[in-house]
Amino acid sequence: MAVAADLTTLLARARAGDGAAAEAVFAATYDELRQIAHARLSGNLRHTLLDTTALVHEWFLKFCRKRSVRIADRGEFMRYAARAMRSIIVDFARDRTSPRRSGKAGLTLVGAGGERRAPEEILAVHRALEALAQLDRRMADVVELRYFGGLSEIEIGEVLGITDRTVRRDWEKARLWLTAELG
Repeated sequence: MAVAADLTTLLARARAGDGAAAEAVFAATYDELRQIAHARLSGNLRHTLLDTTALVHEWFLKFCRKRSVRIADRGEFMRYAARAMRSIIVDFARDRTSPRRSGKAGLTLVGAGGERRAPEEILAVHRALEALAQLDRRMADVVELRYFGGLSEIEIGEVLGITDRTVRRDWEKARLWLTAELG
C-alpha cells in the first residue's frame, strides 16, 4: 500500500507541474508499462518503428504534455496509460494503413488470447470500441484495459473498482457485442 500511496503523491505533484515528480512516476511504473507494451506488441516484425520501448516512451511524452490530466490514484493512472497506449497504437496503425504506404503495414498487436492483430483489425476494434462506449462506458473500459492495456481481470477490477466477476461478465458481454459488430 505504501507504493500506491507514494504513486498517488507523485501523481498529484506531477499534475501540479513538478517535472521531477513526473519523471519519478515514469521510473516507478516503467517496468510495469514495459510489460504491458511488450504483451501488446510481441511478435511484431523487427523493422517496425513501434516496439515496446518506443511505445512506453511515446506514452511518457504524452503524459508529460498533458498537464491538465487529473489522475488521482494508481487505478486512474493505469486507465490513463491504457487509453494513451491505445491512442498511440491506433495512430501508428492509421499511419501504417495510409494509402501513401501502399500496404506495407508491419505492425501487429497481440490480443488478450495471444492472437496477432493486423493494423486494419486494430482500427476496426478501435471504431467498434468507440461505438460500445456510447452504449456502455464500463464495458468499453474493460475491453480497453484488457485489449490495449493487457491487464488481467483482477487488475481491471482494481482499476475500475469492481469485482473480477463483474469484469468477467462485462468482458463476455463486450466480446459478444464486438463479435457481432466486427462480424
